[in-house]
Amino acid sequence: MPFLIALAGKGGTGKTTLAGMLIKYLVSKGKIPVLAIDADSNANLNDVLGLEVADTVGNAREDVKNGNVPINMSKHVFMSMKLERAIIEADGYDLLVMGQPEGAGCYCAVNNLLTGFMDRLSNNYPYIVMDNEAGMEHISRLTTKNVDLLLVVSDTSKRSLQTASRINELAKNLSIVSGKSYLVLNKADRALPDHVLNMIKNNEIVGTIPEDDAIYKYDLNGRPTIELPHDNQAVKAAFKIFDTIIN
Repeated sequence: MPFLIALAGKGGTGKTTLAGMLIKYLVSKGKIPVLAIDADSNANLNDVLGLEVADTVGNAREDVKNGNVPINMSKHVFMSMKLERAIIEADGYDLLVMGQPEGAGCYCAVNNLLTGFMDRLSNNYPYIVMDNEAGMEHISRLTTKNVDLLLVVSDTSKRSLQTASRINELAKNLSIVSGKSYLVLNKADRALPDHVLNMIKNNEIVGTIPEDDAIYKYDLNGRPTIELPHDNQAVKAAFKIFDTIIN
């Protein structure tokens, strides 16, 4: 069975950038192949990785739901073909973009096909990194489940930390994490005051990552942040965290 690592957190905390660093880490340690899943309807993990998206799981789902299946082909074969085409192959990892959420009408039959394909696909990878959409909707809908390691990403703002605590609490209540859940403090350049530490006292902080101008510049210039050098201070801090929580 693959080891599933999911990332969650408030929008703007650097969650997707950290997902890219995690993929970079796993590949550099030879823990390959990695399956990267962009489960955010506002998909941009491909930008972090420098990959072009040709198709998505959402498109395949819509095609089958709307009956856009060739007459001489079963829905099962068509779905498998579409999803195989949606997999983007890279050096040491593959990317699968979930795309837009479901539309109106019943998707039960289509989702059963999708679940079967995803189960077969995941068994080809020792590690899966799932970048979830911002907030808590994906958790409340149980689209993130059976997680071996949950990384809740937050910056040091009050709202972000509150969201992180709520995500962690909701994940516990829904029992979606079979392993461990950690809080990662991103863009943290100074010690947190006591009242902030008290706000997150029920969360296990695994480490902090400093603010880094290089990340901003890479993003501003449309350069994939996965290309950040290993001696970058944010990358080094992230790798130190991963060294402590990933065997």
